[in-house]
Amino acid sequence: MTPRPTYDYIIAGAGCAGLSLAVHMIRSGHATGRKILLLDHDAKRSNDRTWCFWETKPGLFEDIVYKSWQSLLFRAPGVTRSLSIEPYTYKLIRGVDFYRYCFELIDREPGMEFRQARITACHNREDGAEVALDDGTLLTAGLVFNSLYSLPSPDTRDIRLLQHFRGWLIETDTDAFNPEQATLMDFRTGQDAGATFFYVMPFSERQALVEYTLFSPALLDEKDYHGALETYIGSILGVGQYRILEKEAGAIPMTNHRFPRGSGRIRNIGTAGGQTKSSSGYTFRFIQKEVAAIVKSLEGSGHPFPPRQHGKRFTFYDNVLLSVLNQRRMPGHALFSRLFEKNRPQDIMRFLDNESSLTGELKIIATLPTMPFLRAAAWTVASS
Repeated sequence: MTPRPTYDYIIAGAGCAGLSLAVHMIRSGHATGRKILLLDHDAKRSNDRTWCFWETKPGLFEDIVYKSWQSLLFRAPGVTRSLSIEPYTYKLIRGVDFYRYCFELIDREPGMEFRQARITACHNREDGAEVALDDGTLLTAGLVFNSLYSLPSPDTRDIRLLQHFRGWLIETDTDAFNPEQATLMDFRTGQDAGATFFYVMPFSERQALVEYTLFSPALLDEKDYHGALETYIGSILGVGQYRILEKEAGAIPMTNHRFPRGSGRIRNIGTAGGQTKSSSGYTFRFIQKEVAAIVKSLEGSGHPFPPRQHGKRFTFYDNVLLSVLNQRRMPGHALFSRLFEKNRPQDIMRFLDNESSLTGELKIIATLPTMPFLRAAAWTVASS
């Protein structure tokens, strides 16, 4: 007789998706009476990243929002636009606060535990799913929620860009920032590698997170990130003396590859489950919507595969924009300048959240140049 699975659920990976799912389960009451294990090779104690997103009302993680803004700035050569985004609020959560908040809830939940371990594989089996660890241990569960992924070998139809970034939290001796306004995008930097911009999240008059971001196929040498940050802070922001308090780095896939939702008793979540918006890299809000839908589906029908959150047309829009950026059919700074000059920021945010109406989408599309997008749309249809 096959032994019964040890856990009701295993959450493979305790990053944003895995921890968000755990918190949604706890807050909804779904974790009560269940045995749930979270696995990750990292203890998740450092401030290794920040998440920025916009919402119109308080969300599940409102208590740990570190800073928020309702005024944003968009800049490019010859373009400066101040954006009042009400009823949206642009919010920032620090990684260290997110991890602490999640693990405090997990530690108080009787049936939920965290184990630091490296996962090597997840497999379906007849009565559930199995997770293999690098020490040879095999763990079983009724369901596995997997956030670990790797891209398969590309074929000729694949677009493989990265949104890669390096950020410095800096502190100055004199007032240098306006804490009431964050810079969403500043394209006043070299564009040789692809669409390249900075964003600036000021926490006070003397402290800000400055992030250098690129949409390109390959990472840069560390010295190139370092040099670009130094130049921008000194020459563009005009900050002479400053101290670097923290650093962060990351790379997010921007690809037309369709990440599978999973099958059988394994449900992929986060980027592994297709919750990174391929044309922008935005992930946090998409994860929250998806894991909330998963928990609702578990409560209602007992399975973790709710109806898809995003219509096919949004996938099409993403792939068209990816083609424009990948083939450099239009410079990234020119594309985003046109977008922000011709449209209300609220309409752009709704569109980027996949929450816009077809009428609103057509209005935004009408503000963009016809030929680059028409060619990209034709390529997208032909390669699908």
